[in-house]
Amino acid sequence: MERFENDDLQYVVDDYYDVNDFNNDGAVVEPEPQRDAAGLESFDSDFEDDIESVMSKPKTDTSAEEARNGKDIQGIPWERLNFTRERYRQTRECLQVEKGKAFYDFQFNTRLVKSTIVHFQLRNLLWATSKHDVYLMENYSVMHWSSLLHKGEEVLNVAKPIVPNLKHPGLLSQQLSRVQISTMVVKENLMVAGGFQGELICKYLNQSGAAFCTKLTTDDNAITNSVDVYNNPSGAMRVMAANNDAKIRIFDAETFASINRYSVVCSF
Repeated sequence: MERFENDDLQYVVDDYYDVNDFNNDGAVVEPEPQRDAAGLESFDSDFEDDIESVMSKPKTDTSAEEARNGKDIQGIPWERLNFTRERYRQTRECLQVEKGKAFYDFQFNTRLVKSTIVHFQLRNLLWATSKHDVYLMENYSVMHWSSLLHKGEEVLNVAKPIVPNLKHPGLLSQQLSRVQISTMVVKENLMVAGGFQGELICKYLNQSGAAFCTKLTTDDNAITNSVDVYNNPSGAMRVMAANNDAKIRIFDAETFASINRYSVVCSF
């Protein structure tokens, strides 16, 4: 790619500015206009101010009329340079990238995997846990697709009754059925899904069935907007769920006991 050096624009110093036009303080001293007194007397007094303004314009200035006639508004004589204004600007704004590196290689394309996303705002219904493993919603099933095996398998069917496997005293789990998934996360061998009616489902990928499921709220507008799996500062794994009842709930990822609940003050 061509490169432009600042030397190409040294004309500014050599041709367009006279050193004598500057005083010691760095201020521009405009040259005294050369007036023809005899010629000016022939003009009406109404035009004298305009004439004086035009005649006193330094040679480095560019008027609107000159710009309309093609002169560069900065006074740069592009016709004397090796590059046009458009070419120089294009190169100045270009971020040069070293070519020859291959970050991605196309492998194959399949149309057999059909994810089901019922609303454009439901963005968390597709998760890639590795270079070869993808989890997605397909109708009422959470599916796992392997790009190595070129096949998929059902992880959890939420149209059928879902009975939680874990039984702990005080654990607020309950059976669910025909859940319409609104959000999902797959991390750390754990799949967590939320539903349109405030449901929460947790399943270990290496175990059959759901470990924990419940209905977080009974509000009319109770959709589970977001779920996440994360580690707290001490390293313990947590499950987070945010619902339209303006509450965020935190669960232990091993026992699924409720740890905290936060109310969010917001307006819609």
